[in-house]
Amino acid sequence: MPDLKLLVANRGEIACRIIRAARSLGLCTVAVHSDADVELPHVEMADEAYSIGPARPAESYLDRSKLFDVARRSGARLIHPGYGFLSENASFASDCAQAGLVFVGPPPEVITAMGDKERARRTAARAGVPVLAGTDKLADDAPAVATAAQRVGFPLLVKASAGGGGIGMRLVDTPEALAAAVQSTRSLAQKAFGDGSIYLERLVTRARHVEIQVFGFGNGEAVHLFERDCSLQRRHQKVIEEACAPGLRPEVAARIADAAVRLCAASRYAGAGTVEFLVDAETQDFYFLEMNTRIQVEHPVTEMITGVDLVAAQIRFALEDASLRSELAQAGIASDGHAIEARVYAENPAKNFMPSPGPLRTLDLPSGAGVRVECGFRQGNAVTPFYDPMLMKVIAHGVSREHAIQRLDAALESLRIEGVAHNVGYLRACLRHPDFVAGSVHTGLLGQRHAALVATAQQLTGGVA
Repeated sequence: MPDLKLLVANRGEIACRIIRAARSLGLCTVAVHSDADVELPHVEMADEAYSIGPARPAESYLDRSKLFDVARRSGARLIHPGYGFLSENASFASDCAQAGLVFVGPPPEVITAMGDKERARRTAARAGVPVLAGTDKLADDAPAVATAAQRVGFPLLVKASAGGGGIGMRLVDTPEALAAAVQSTRSLAQKAFGDGSIYLERLVTRARHVEIQVFGFGNGEAVHLFERDCSLQRRHQKVIEEACAPGLRPEVAARIADAAVRLCAASRYAGAGTVEFLVDAETQDFYFLEMNTRIQVEHPVTEMITGVDLVAAQIRFALEDASLRSELAQAGIASDGHAIEARVYAENPAKNFMPSPGPLRTLDLPSGAGVRVECGFRQGNAVTPFYDPMLMKVIAHGVSREHAIQRLDAALESLRIEGVAHNVGYLRACLRHPDFVAGSVHTGLLGQRHAALVATAQQLTGGVA
């Protein structure tokens, strides 16, 4: 397919990842870049590259007219959104179709159905998937919201119906704190997603975040590629992810995977996606959280235990490759060993994870058996303040969880970064924390142990967190 071109509507490490997958399928690739990103590796990797304007995302990566202009000029027929930016934007997927482009992702109606978290919650309940006590989308009516909150019970979460990533989410312990939390969530959701609608959901006080990688075929059939545990989080943002989930009883893991597949069947899901669940760390009861209609940052851990190239599968599905369905038969998907991923950021954990833009004077990446690095920078590039400060993902695979932890810790120890503050020491502290080593993880762990983790990080790095 050398004359078939795929436009990558993203930047950094995920753009590099998509380009590699497309190249493995024999496709030509087209990169786009803002003025700030002209020297990043994805620009050089692609067969063609086009400037799309100033650094600010609204004037470049989020400007669909510029993306469609590049597609027209380059002759690209497919467009892959990666994650973030326009990846879960149903109107963008619809506009791609109207422009004669193949959108690598679910159809617009599926993105709409599953992207609205409250609507997805109702779909899950109809499919027999357990959901937490909660509400439908609530009108901007303070007395009605207060009544609904009493029915759900405290503590609870105020959540934005649109979008994800924990944006706008607020924990409310008492009725007195409800009104301010609702107002804050509505405001942030409106700014982030153009939709200020909210709903309420009962809080699981000691929860694990377990998600299922799925692949649907658009006809009510779907498969799962096992679970990932993403419980190590700060401010609802994942820090370390692993596959499979430690300490999860096999029968519970099987039931969660079955629930995810049922939801895909009910929604006639198409392509790669992730169904996220909250798991009570004590009882291992589980509840539907949301569905992400895109590839996830943490997809490499699934790829390393299954051997399935998820991004290539996305592209093949978009190209209507008839052989994909038989290759992704559930009976043929097996799990081998254990994989763990750490997200490396240009940030300072000792200063509340403040981003640290600046030049990467030294960037020496780790390597070795079972180690994989997904990086969007090279030495000499600059980390700018316009985008998420994630530098790379370092992933390690081992025959056991203990083996994978050892390999990842060694890989992070060998990583050299100079010019910006970073969280490598903090990540190593997380890997060595007794609760993590024991698999006793939950979403509040990092917040509860922050001071101790920063102290350990400073010991590991000679005073740098």
